[in-house]
Amino acid sequence: MYFITGDTHRDFCRVEAFCASVGTSKEDVLIILGDAGINYFGGGRDRHLKKRLSKLPITLFCIHGNHERRPYTVSSYREAEWSGGAVYRENAFPNLLFAKDGEIYDLDGKKCIAIGGAYSVDKELRLANGWGWWEDEQPSEEIKGYVEGRLSSRNNRVDYILSHTCPLRYEPQEAFIRGVDESKVDKSTGLWLDEIEGRLDYTKWYCGHYHIEKSIDKMRFLYKGVLILGD
Repeated sequence: MYFITGDTHRDFCRVEAFCASVGTSKEDVLIILGDAGINYFGGGRDRHLKKRLSKLPITLFCIHGNHERRPYTVSSYREAEWSGGAVYRENAFPNLLFAKDGEIYDLDGKKCIAIGGAYSVDKELRLANGWGWWEDEQPSEEIKGYVEGRLSSRNNRVDYILSHTCPLRYEPQEAFIRGVDESKVDKSTGLWLDEIEGRLDYTKWYCGHYHIEKSIDKMRFLYKGVLILGD
């Protein structure tokens, strides 16, 4: 089975409870729509979490968020092939997979493209407190070109989009953080996703980031809820 949920931010208690209630196995896959937080501190703290997650009876497939390091910047990760696309994986933790932006995966017979990254509205707070923030949190021009090229090769047709943030036209203003000056928020990734969405032929778009549960048109925002992929 392929399941999908929103941001976990290193707290996997609900994932553990879900696995226990459903009776999952390593053959099952849980897609996390960014900010899994597994690669955050670097070193021993992350490794301790990975050891715990390696015992879960499920495979985690994580989209890149804006509260975590990109796996290819961590020396222990290698590219591997999985479900028709490239993923980042550590040999010690084979059930923890990280999507490569622009790769198209065959999940239960559906073509799914991964598009990670977003802007951090809490960037200044994190920097002021010495918390993790990474300059490459949003997709670079190189990543954008790769995503667009992969979609163009399929005549802009896929079944599902798996992203962290959403196209700007679907931005859920009701989920904005109080006190944030939105005029200073970098909207470039959302604007780019607007362009992508405008020319795509797709069935459903899943995203996280906003800590909200919402459906509008073909767009599905997820946070703590867990769906079967396709629902």
